[in-house]
Amino acid sequence: MTEPALQASPGCPPPHPAPRRPVLALPRDSCDAHCHVLGPADVFPYARDRTFTPLDAPKEQLRALHAHLGLTRAVVVQSSCHGHDHAVLLDALRSGGGRLRGVALVGETTTRAEIERLHLAGVRAFRLNFLPHLRTPPTRAEIDSVLERVDGLGWAAQLHVQGGEIAGLDAVVRALPGRTVVDHMGRVDLAEGLDSQALRGLRALLDTGRVWVKVSGVDRISRQGPPYGDAVAVAASLVAHAPERVVWGTDYPHVNIVGEAPDDGLLVDLVGRIAPDPAHLRRLLVDNPAELYDFPSAS
Repeated sequence: MTEPALQASPGCPPPHPAPRRPVLALPRDSCDAHCHVLGPADVFPYARDRTFTPLDAPKEQLRALHAHLGLTRAVVVQSSCHGHDHAVLLDALRSGGGRLRGVALVGETTTRAEIERLHLAGVRAFRLNFLPHLRTPPTRAEIDSVLERVDGLGWAAQLHVQGGEIAGLDAVVRALPGRTVVDHMGRVDLAEGLDSQALRGLRALLDTGRVWVKVSGVDRISRQGPPYGDAVAVAASLVAHAPERVVWGTDYPHVNIVGEAPDDGLLVDLVGRIAPDPAHLRRLLVDNPAELYDFPSAS
């Protein structure tokens, strides 16, 4: 059964109406390592128990944005508004011509057979949401159940956490057998400064050698607004600290935010400030996502 036209929740604005074309010359095979495909709801209904309703952002819209920005690879993250029904993700991956990888939401109803289908389609990670506005944080038993289901596939674990929770991640990270990715710089609170306990904890996680960080979401954590100088400084410090274990993404189409959606062209240009060293820029946009998400070697 299809849903009628839906009204978007507060915090789900429309995309920027005219994102600028980036000035930054991107390396070949540059990757948007965090983006979403949402709906359309009349084809891929949103989950009935969702905590927010977005505007549709179908695969065609994402493909057009990437062409405009000069990004040729992407990692599509299953959104919690679609729950554990991965039909929308599978459809996007099938249409990607090998340039897309995926991140799944594995739940109690996700069978091993479905996980193997997801793997064949290009999924290379699973996401654990610890943000209360998305779901009740997973218990250790739930995490162990997910690990059992994805065993042997080499998937990374992506942790979606909020600032103060970073200090408590040590036990979770130790329980995860493979690589772990912290989304959106841990959504640290910049009101606590650039040497907060959360940022020290994030750097300590990077120092384990098993944890990666997405230096995405500068618009989410900035207290200054565009061009997000405070958040860009944090992202740049993380790239300089561990250039071999950082990736970047647009976070398109920017759901659950305050205010208007950011200009994705600006976000791309800010990568030049986040990774001013050309070698670090290539690692951030090409080599690291290729390693983490199993893309073919850069051409």
